[in-house]
Amino acid sequence: MRQNGSSPTSVDPRLDTAAGSIAGSSGSPVSPTRVKNPGRRIAQIVKLKPEHVERYKEVHAAVWPEVLKQIKSCNIEDYSIFHDPETNILFATMKYIGYDYAGDMERMRENPRVREWWAMTDGWQESMVPGATSSESGEPTWWKGVEEVFYSP
Repeated sequence: MRQNGSSPTSVDPRLDTAAGSIAGSSGSPVSPTRVKNPGRRIAQIVKLKPEHVERYKEVHAAVWPEVLKQIKSCNIEDYSIFHDPETNILFATMKYIGYDYAGDMERMRENPRVREWWAMTDGWQESMVPGATSSESGEPTWWKGVEEVFYSP
C-alpha cells in the first residue's frame, strides 16, 4: 500500500502526444479516450471516542447526499468503514480510481458540506497521526494510512 501521497498513474505507450491521439494496434488513430484506472486500494484507521459510538453509527446510516456525491466525484469507490468495539478503532477501506490523488483530495477539502461533515465527525474521533489537527487540514492526514500486506483478487 502506498501512503506517500503519490497518485496512481497509467501511461499508455501508444499515446501520440504530438498528434493528441491514441494509436490502435494497427497504428491508426482511435478516439482519444482515457483508459480506466484499475485503481489502488487504500486502508486507514482512526480511533473513535467511546461516548460517540452510537451517534457516529447513526450519522453514517444516513450520510449527507452532498458528501456521497463529492466522494464519487473525487474518484473514490467501494468505500467502507468498519468498527472494532473492543478497541474502538475505525478501519476504512476504499478504492481510488483517479489519476491525481492529491488534486482530488484538495477538491474534497474545498466542498463546504464535506468540511461541515468532517467538523462534526472529527470531534468524535482521535487521530493516531502525530501532529494531525483535522481532516480539513490535509497534512498530516487525520486518518492513519496502513500498509497492505496481502491481497488476493
